[in-house]
Amino acid sequence: METKILTCIGCPLGCTLTAVPNGESFDISGYTCKRGLEYAKKELTRPERTVTSTVRVSGGKASVTSVRTASDIPKDAIFRVMEAINAIVAPAPIAIGDILCEDIAGTGVALTATKAVEEK
Repeated sequence: METKILTCIGCPLGCTLTAVPNGESFDISGYTCKRGLEYAKKELTRPERTVTSTVRVSGGKASVTSVRTASDIPKDAIFRVMEAINAIVAPAPIAIGDILCEDIAGTGVALTATKAVEEK
């Protein structure tokens, strides 16, 4: 293992974190809040991300609606999730918060609408 430099995204400060290998784990420094330490641990062991995108809409005043995963998904599942998102066509009307897919790409995470679309 080698030393890793990370930029924390846990809060607006954007601290530069240094993770030095120590056996099977890392010694983490550079964080100024508890969220930085937690972010580094998570990023080094199982990185996750929230995915935002758009889904096609049928029968609506808009042709697409914006969507996001309800929580983080494993980083290595992003491409599978995007393939699944690209295959969805949601019928209008759509309200903010509507679940468009209960379990996107087998991640166990819901895909929710973040923009309302009225029917034509």
